[in-house]
Amino acid sequence: MNRREAVREIERLSDLLRRYEHEYHVLNSPSVSDREYDGLFDRLVALEGEFPDLVKSDSPTRRVGSDLSSELPEVEHTIPVLSLDKAYSFEDVLSWARKTSASVERDLAFIVEEKIDGASIVLYYEEGLLARAVTRGNGVRGNDITANVRTIRTIPLRLSQPVTVAVRGEIYLPLDRFQEINESLEVPYANPRNLASGSLRRVKSADVAKIPLNVFAYEGFFAEGSDRAPRSHVEVLTELERLGFRVSKQLGLFASGPKPERLAEAVRSEHPSWTVGELDAMAAYLQRRSEERRSLPYEIDGLVVKVDELAARELLGYTGHHPRWAIAYKFEAPEGVSVVQGIDVQVGRTGRITPVARVKPVQIGGSTISNVTLHNQDYVDMLELAVGDTVAVSRRGDVIPAVERVIEKSEQNTTWKMPAACPDCGTALVLLGAHHFCPNRDCPSQVRGRLLFFTARGQMDIDNLGPETIDVLIEKGMLREPADIYFCDYDMLAELPGFGEKKIALIKAGVAKSKGQPYRVVLQSLGIPELGQKVAELLVEAGYRSVDELYALVDRTDTAALTAIHGIGEKTAATVVSELSRPEVRRQIERLREAGLNFVEEAGESLPAEEQIFAGQSWCVTGSFERWKPREQAMEEVKRRGGSVVSSVSAKTTHLLAGPGGGSKLEKARALGVKIVSEEEFNALLEAKREG
Repeated sequence: MNRREAVREIERLSDLLRRYEHEYHVLNSPSVSDREYDGLFDRLVALEGEFPDLVKSDSPTRRVGSDLSSELPEVEHTIPVLSLDKAYSFEDVLSWARKTSASVERDLAFIVEEKIDGASIVLYYEEGLLARAVTRGNGVRGNDITANVRTIRTIPLRLSQPVTVAVRGEIYLPLDRFQEINESLEVPYANPRNLASGSLRRVKSADVAKIPLNVFAYEGFFAEGSDRAPRSHVEVLTELERLGFRVSKQLGLFASGPKPERLAEAVRSEHPSWTVGELDAMAAYLQRRSEERRSLPYEIDGLVVKVDELAARELLGYTGHHPRWAIAYKFEAPEGVSVVQGIDVQVGRTGRITPVARVKPVQIGGSTISNVTLHNQDYVDMLELAVGDTVAVSRRGDVIPAVERVIEKSEQNTTWKMPAACPDCGTALVLLGAHHFCPNRDCPSQVRGRLLFFTARGQMDIDNLGPETIDVLIEKGMLREPADIYFCDYDMLAELPGFGEKKIALIKAGVAKSKGQPYRVVLQSLGIPELGQKVAELLVEAGYRSVDELYALVDRTDTAALTAIHGIGEKTAATVVSELSRPEVRRQIERLREAGLNFVEEAGESLPAEEQIFAGQSWCVTGSFERWKPREQAMEEVKRRGGSVVSSVSAKTTHLLAGPGGGSKLEKARALGVKIVSEEEFNALLEAKREG
């Protein structure tokens, strides 16, 4: 193909793919199969690879992102990007609307929109092409995240008309996809908004492309003198939809005087799903939408009420903080206001470094919160958090406490940064993906973490070898690695206070009993990243019934054999192969094998039989737990006792094991009348039968 033909073909393919993307992602009405779309996409990729100078900024291939790092530069906004004044009652909203009409001395119409709980974005288009995408930032300057935003398929790279416009929108993650992604994370996010915001700040756009982010547009600022300049907010939303943006279908339009009927006629054809009524009907609409928010497929944290007429907005103007022509009605949420008194770092058993905010104790939902996990540096950067900041702390749906946002910056005003060295051993930290790690396996925190993990319930479950005893053994130099547990001379503890003959005998008995744990339990207890209970089970069921069979696979670097197992992805396969290739890991396994632990599981062998107390029951699990990490271990206990396990709640589900962060599964279980079981109740059921 010559260059002229390539130009025509690239243009044809691009137009087709843009149309099919809009049908699929925005209109939800695809006209071609996935296979046909993929074939066209692959053809375009090949042509652009052959003629790289013909690649345009709005090419559909830009959706997949890049592995090149970006530094998220700051740029200035060219439109006002302010916060909103807030109201917390229907009466306050109606009072504001009446006062606003009075201040311009005429009847006004007000439009009510959902306040999507996501990440605010400003999209700047020049002659119909996406020029840049900028975070809200401080309202004056934001981060340029254009490369990341290009990967979101519901954001048009080219508009249907060559207009110059700035569009405000909210990027969010649907609840079902949030639940799916969050369940796969070792450190879950508190809510969809934080996951969406954190994803947008990633330095590689290819990583963002893997997150199914979505967007709603809610405001448009057209270039001065444009012949398409709208006169009302209704016209703004209508025009944005025509240009290719997703706009919420659930809006309300209210006015006093003779306007409601005229407005109804005006919007009926373009927006049949909208609610139109008199101003006094707005309170009932706010009430109804507040009650309906639980059934939405995305999170909203309020409703926004805006003056519809743009000329009236010009008269009303702005304060230094917010526009006078809009107000946010905020839903009540289990939040508290506190002050960040310090930020410490914790070192996990794998060396992962996690920052933790120490906040002034605050009561939220009946609990006193003083420590809040901050996950990683990206999370801190997203919040622009500094010691001394006044922050909103939440426990939405009884989730693990999270810093939602900064309310007031401290005088320090410098975003906290991760230390360069491990606080426990002084080793220089390394950045792997989004997390910092201490690479020193002899780091005291890692040593203790590995031992606690290995001995815990749900792992080797070694009775009478608890954290206090392990701390003593570490201090005396008797324990450093899990294998030391089986070669330790526990009689030496007799010299120490609190370690009598009976206690030492119980420790020995617990250690000896653990040698009977089956291979799959031993495998998951090794603490190898990505090789938890579920992966260990998948490996055994796929026929890898001994560690030697795994060694053979690892030695030939056969990650493809692992990814061929349903439920094991590329990241997990690569990590398992890498970890089992390490000499220190193999030395540890050989010492454990020498101690008599099981590293072979015969066909037909399974976990020890238990009384079938859950027979005929169907269980699901949601949230996070103290004892069951990962939580699938709890479901293994259900299966061992005769119950069945399902991945989602339905009318056939009999029980839901629910911990903090239950989310949509918990809400659905309540609606269906499914029996909800707490971790404490679940543990009591197991222990009662064990003691009986």
